[in-house]
Amino acid sequence: MNTKSLYLILGFLFIGCTSKQDSANTKLVVGIVVDQMRMDYIYRFQSHFGEQGFKRFYNEGFVAKNHHFDYKQTKTGPGHASIATGTPPAINGIIGNDWFDKQRRKERYCVDDQNFLSLGTAKTRGKAPTALLVSTFADENRLATQMHGKAVSVSLKDRSAILSIGHTANGAYWFSGGDEGNFISSTFYMDALPSWVIDFNASRKIDAYLTTWDTYYPISQYAETGPDDSLYEKRPKGKDTPTFPYDLAALSPNNGGYEILKATPFGNSLVTDFALAALKGEDLGTDDHADVFMISYSSTDHIGHAFGTNAKELQDTYIRLDLELARLFEALDAQVGKGAYSVFLTSDHGVAPVPNYLIDNKIPAGYFSKKPFVKLLKEAVFDAFGVRDIVLDVSNNEIYFDHDRIAAARLDVDAISRFATAFIQQQDGIAAAYTTSNLMQMDADNPIVERLQKGYNPKRSGDIIYMLLPAYIANRTYGTTHGSAFIYDTHVPLLLYGNGIQKGSTFKRTKIPDIAPTICALLEVSNPTGVIGNPIGAALKSR
Repeated sequence: MNTKSLYLILGFLFIGCTSKQDSANTKLVVGIVVDQMRMDYIYRFQSHFGEQGFKRFYNEGFVAKNHHFDYKQTKTGPGHASIATGTPPAINGIIGNDWFDKQRRKERYCVDDQNFLSLGTAKTRGKAPTALLVSTFADENRLATQMHGKAVSVSLKDRSAILSIGHTANGAYWFSGGDEGNFISSTFYMDALPSWVIDFNASRKIDAYLTTWDTYYPISQYAETGPDDSLYEKRPKGKDTPTFPYDLAALSPNNGGYEILKATPFGNSLVTDFALAALKGEDLGTDDHADVFMISYSSTDHIGHAFGTNAKELQDTYIRLDLELARLFEALDAQVGKGAYSVFLTSDHGVAPVPNYLIDNKIPAGYFSKKPFVKLLKEAVFDAFGVRDIVLDVSNNEIYFDHDRIAAARLDVDAISRFATAFIQQQDGIAAAYTTSNLMQMDADNPIVERLQKGYNPKRSGDIIYMLLPAYIANRTYGTTHGSAFIYDTHVPLLLYGNGIQKGSTFKRTKIPDIAPTICALLEVSNPTGVIGNPIGAALKSR
């Protein structure tokens, strides 16, 4: 055999091996949800990022640059539910972090379930995904593998961990905070905490994070954000100014003990620590059955609420989060093998700029005071119809009527709805108000109308839905919040890389409900039971 023939044969063998590797199914899907992350944060802070964190997605993966929520409830509970299920609140039922339960006639929290107990703490009752009306992509992978493929989640927040992983998970874990500082779970998932969780909590690794928070790089390099001392930011109890450095050990007794870590980058570091323990403790990605691992970084949300979108604290948090991603990816490479797992990163919602900051820069913005609004509305309805307490509840920018009281008084609910809607639209800070019956008949080609419709669940939503003006938020003395149908709350990242992911990017509009069917296509399993999204074909390698 001559040399040329030998090289030709070796070349074919190499191509064959490469093709086999590329077509192998992924051993682990890792979903990363960065709470309250707007897409523009990547652009603003990218010059400070290393090559193995956020830039790994850009260098090796696929970036959807025009990715959006398609409903109005841009909050943590609905966000994680929609990411995991491929559905909006209209279908999955998670219409808020809290909502008014029309049957029980009281507020309920999205993951509360008194039928279960907490594990790892004596302070809270059990949590469960029982309010989630559909399956998740992790559930579908469990079913497809006859429950051999594992499903595990971790977050600082219970609703993030629970709603991102679903009903059949091996475990969902969240942070207890307070004076405990443990990761805990619920008897919905297990009878007792696994030994690796007990060992992690017993290690008291958390105590090392009660340290001094100063900027990772010299603060003079943080040119992408505003002054460190700002009137727009929250001051921790016991500190006169919202400025670096923060002595966390000294501040913690007056700020909830370990709770203070949630509003620092070290909360994210703690989540990575626990995620790495879960990776090893559950042997994720080490057998022939694909596993799903959901990780939610919540400190970005706590910091965003406290300091706003233009704070040094926010910038430092994303610089440090980039390092946490690199640490996570290094561990995944070591345990699962580079090219053997798949990762996506997105957010559960964006966030509004601080209205006072916009006002000070001559941009229209403002604040809305709910309490006087509700009082005026109740008085106006009473004056018009002569019956008190027709307005039963106001939550999530929705008005709930007492239908029993209306029926007993032989009043016309449609007439009350029309009157209340007209009254609401006259109030300062209100952009629009709709009766839900009229809303569902409107043209969904209007993107704002579409987002309102996809947020409406007939059994759980109210009788009237109203919207605040752009850049208006509920009244607060510092920081900012989210929860609108406007672009600053809807536009979030979607980054993917790893096994089965095609390198590239797109400005084509993609939506949060597209994530679940994309992951199901990657895993080659059935879609969740309520899916309305579509796989993002440009992100997937053909097999």
